Amino acid sequence: MSTTVIIGAGQAGNDIATSLRSLKYEGRIVLIGDEPFAPYRRPPLSKAYLSGDIPEDKLYIKPRDAYPKHDIELRTGCQVTAIDREAHTVTLSDGESLGYDKLALATGGHARRIPLDGADKPNVHYIRTLDDIRRLKEQFGAGKRLVIIGGGYIGLEAAAVGIKQSLDVTLVEAMPRLLARVAGPELSSYYEKAHRAHGVDIRLGAGVTALEGGDTVETVVLQDGTRLPADIVIVGIGLIPNTELAEAAGIACDNGVLVDLYTQTSDPDIVAAGDCTNHDNGFLGRRVRLESVPNASEQARVAAATICGQRTPYAAVPWFWSDQYDLKLQIVGLSQGFDDVVIRGSMDENSFAAFYLRDGVLIAVDAVNRPRDFMVGKKLVAAKMRPDKAVLADESVELKTLLP
Repeated sequence: MSTTVIIGAGQAGNDIATSLRSLKYEGRIVLIGDEPFAPYRRPPLSKAYLSGDIPEDKLYIKPRDAYPKHDIELRTGCQVTAIDREAHTVTLSDGESLGYDKLALATGGHARRIPLDGADKPNVHYIRTLDDIRRLKEQFGAGKRLVIIGGGYIGLEAAAVGIKQSLDVTLVEAMPRLLARVAGPELSSYYEKAHRAHGVDIRLGAGVTALEGGDTVETVVLQDGTRLPADIVIVGIGLIPNTELAEAAGIACDNGVLVDLYTQTSDPDIVAAGDCTNHDNGFLGRRVRLESVPNASEQARVAAATICGQRTPYAAVPWFWSDQYDLKLQIVGLSQGFDDVVIRGSMDENSFAAFYLRDGVLIAVDAVNRPRDFMVGKKLVAAKMRPDKAVLADESVELKTLLP
């Protein structure tokens, strides 16, 4: 009987194991996670779970007892310390050696740390794991001064929860606009206006030079000398892919574990999926590293097919989402490099879609409280359509008339 070992019990790892059984894989499946929890969803951590809108048990992808029912060995609180590619074994933190025929890397990533003295104090928080949010929730309280470093989606989602729970929220972003790395200027301006309207003090173009205080951080010092009082600090400055195991084993890595269209690494018996990968994307026609649940799940299905000897190329259109206040943002495609944008709907009424084009081709859509526009937008982007811009902007015309 063949054995597949999956390192990483997050979304990608869970979905590889589940997909293998869906494909009638009859071998042994061992799913190993270094956290003590069964696989859980990360997106609600900075939103519904932090705000208290959902209990912890709603985070789990499936009950723990579902794994043995599908003959999946789930080992949690267990770390893989080494991969021996020649011997086809992995070494666990307790010294056990586990053999494999196929190995799947779903190691995810870790929050980028801010390189300042004081960054390890107990009121400085990162948003990545369930334990991270457990610690943060203990300190959240009305009237506390929350300083968030980083104006990406994690920082903005945390700011929205802070406002909802009556904290005094200041958000600091080193770039000249919010979401500078992932969104167009129109969306950046929209979210800046929305957060300011809810009471967030936003400081743009403001680098952080020091975290001062005693046992805890009491002051966040900016480059221009501004001193921000703080009871709680959240750092959201990006994700670093967990490639250490792969690199130590001699697997090719470059800003992630390098995989092809079939999630194959440089080792024919090892696949990889999720946030840890730098993958060949059949739709984009280039390499990219994506941090999203849809990417992790789609790659997981491709990885399972590869393990089963099926050649299913990864060619999914990237898509993402973010919840802030009563604003539901849904994104399809990557807007980098656009040369034209068309707005449908009203930003002032918090109901619009931004369509990004490059050389006349629709490459991305940002939809706020517009699920129907998002769904049609996904099809238009996937088809690489050259839509009539007048139709895109005209709400009296159904978007679906643009579909082939």
